[in-house]
Amino acid sequence: MDRNFARALALVLRSEGGWSDNPADPGGATMKGVTLANFRRYVKPGATKADLRAISDDQVATVYRRFYWDAVAGAELPDGVDYAVFDFAVNSGPGNAAKYLQAVAGVTQDGRIGPATLGAVRATPAGVVIDQLCDVRLAFLRRLPTWPTFGRGWSDRVKSVRAQALSMSARGANSAAVQPPETVSAPSANPISAANTPQAGPTPPASRNSGVVIAAKAGGFVAGCLLAAYATWHHIATALQEIF
Repeated sequence: MDRNFARALALVLRSEGGWSDNPADPGGATMKGVTLANFRRYVKPGATKADLRAISDDQVATVYRRFYWDAVAGAELPDGVDYAVFDFAVNSGPGNAAKYLQAVAGVTQDGRIGPATLGAVRATPAGVVIDQLCDVRLAFLRRLPTWPTFGRGWSDRVKSVRAQALSMSARGANSAAVQPPETVSAPSANPISAANTPQAGPTPPASRNSGVVIAAKAGGFVAGCLLAAYATWHHIATALQEIF
C-alpha cells in the first residue's frame, strides 16, 4: 500500500545510483534515476544538466511519486507487488510495467491499472505475481538491443527486486496475520446512538483471545514459510533450465 512508497523509493535509488550521461542510454542524462525531461516536467521547466545534478531529495521523491508510483497505482497494489511494479516502471516506463502486470494477471493489456487489474492481482497470491512479473520483465529486457551493454546490471537488478519484493510480501502477510482482535466496546448509554449503531456481542474471554492470536501468528508463520519455499523452488527451477 502507500505506506511502502518510502521503502520502495529507497530500494529503487540503490539501483539507480547517481549521475549518468551514457550516450548508449536512450534515457539520456539522469541523476538518481531522474531524467532531464522529467525534471523539467515536474520540477523546473528549462532546467539544465547542472540543475539536474543538484536535484534535492524532496524533488527526487516528487518526480518518482508523480511519474512512476501514481502511474502504476502503487498505493493500491499489495505489499511487495507495489515495489516490483514500481521498479519495473522506473527502469522501463510505467506503460510497460502496467502491461506486463496485466499480462501476469490475465486481463486486457491497455497499460492502465484500474479496477479490473487490481481485482485480478489481489485475487492471486502476491508471491506468484511477483515471481511471474520478474520473469516476464527479464524476458522483455533480454529482447532489447541494449541488452549486451546493460544486461548484466539489469539481470542483477531484477534478481534483487524479486528477493526484496518477496520479503516485503511475506512481512505484509505476517503483519496482517498477527493483528490483535478488535476490542469490543460496551453498548452506548445514549439511546439514539445505541439504536443506530450495530451492537457487538459480549467480549470473548481472555483465553479465547489468546488462542486467536496464537493461531494467527502460526498462520502468518506458515504463510511466510510457504512464500520462501515457493521462491526457493522457483530459483532452483530457473537455474536448472539455464544448465540444461
